[in-house]
Amino acid sequence: MAFKTIDDLNDISGKRVLVRVDINVPMENGRVTDATRVERIKPTVMELISKGAKVILLAHFGRPKGEVVPSMSLEPVVSTLADVFGVPVAFASDCCGEPAINAIASMDIGTVLLLENTRFHPCEEKNNPPFGKELADLGDIYVNDAFSAAHRAHASTVGIAEHLPSYAGRTMQAELEALEKGLGQPQHPVMAIVGGAKISTKLDLIGNLVAKVDHLVIGGGMANTFLAALGVGVGKSLCEHDLADTARDILAKAAAENCEIILPTDVVVADGFAANSPNKVVAADSVPSETMILDAGPETVGLISDRIKSSNTLVWNGPLGAFEIEPFDKATVDAAQCAAHETRAGNLVSVAGGGDTVSALNHAKVSTDFTYVSTAGGAFLEWMEGKTLPGVAALG
Repeated sequence: MAFKTIDDLNDISGKRVLVRVDINVPMENGRVTDATRVERIKPTVMELISKGAKVILLAHFGRPKGEVVPSMSLEPVVSTLADVFGVPVAFASDCCGEPAINAIASMDIGTVLLLENTRFHPCEEKNNPPFGKELADLGDIYVNDAFSAAHRAHASTVGIAEHLPSYAGRTMQAELEALEKGLGQPQHPVMAIVGGAKISTKLDLIGNLVAKVDHLVIGGGMANTFLAALGVGVGKSLCEHDLADTARDILAKAAAENCEIILPTDVVVADGFAANSPNKVVAADSVPSETMILDAGPETVGLISDRIKSSNTLVWNGPLGAFEIEPFDKATVDAAQCAAHETRAGNLVSVAGGGDTVSALNHAKVSTDFTYVSTAGGAFLEWMEGKTLPGVAALG
């Protein structure tokens, strides 16, 4: 889709720029324990500062459900923002009303102000039109740099954009451009890897992918449901037996779309889900009844790696096995390292996202080698499902 970026902003010195950001960072004892999301918004903030804007940050924190919850205040994040940006950051005790109005009125050119948690107001998540207008009245320009909140039609992601000239920040821009290369206008052959525990949570995702990709790897507990649907015994493995018909329907749709479904041909089984539990590799159709499948086997990884090497685009969401515990992380790590190698060599555009996926790629030490790794969980998943994201549509 077409959208404007900061490149389209001219002469903003002294202008009040409302910037929707995602600083929903992990906290412990009132301190930020991981500043990754703050670092990601730094390019947008610093660029706006350099152009003389008054940068006003809008953000949510946690799920206070429209009430003021002191433990979910954004004030403790101010010091981290200042450290990462290298400039002082002021704070307003509310995102609207007198506290916000007064704080903005006292801003100098090229300074930064953080407003309190937008979700302290019930009108935020309801996208109440008057509330959206009230927020918009605080600024002259709106910049959305929070792709991770773009799947929510809230006042701070959609309502404001109805009243102000709206632009994508650098993080939002990078995310949208990467996603366009992944599924929007990808270079074929396109491959997708989808893993996780249950297909019930990813039916829309798989349904969208089989019509768009050339090869679809199904891993994790999801693969067990497909194997069972084909009449293969999966022992004590996690499996949604009640979705056997759904799995067969997906396989039929994939065949009609000429999409190759790749299921495990061999698997790693163990008696229980525990670190370094005694395990062995068996054929996928020879799983002992007293064991559970916890990872894909080496033959399967070899097949996945071959498809990665012959593809031009890879989209990845979800691990291939129980990567959290050794040795059941091997398939995920090996496939990730193969994708990273092909990306570094310039042979592959690789886009990955989702909480478990990010953790798995970090575990494999390849996150920085992929073309783009999205930290946006729900928004990334809904994009992969082919859904329109309200926060992105508002920028069009």
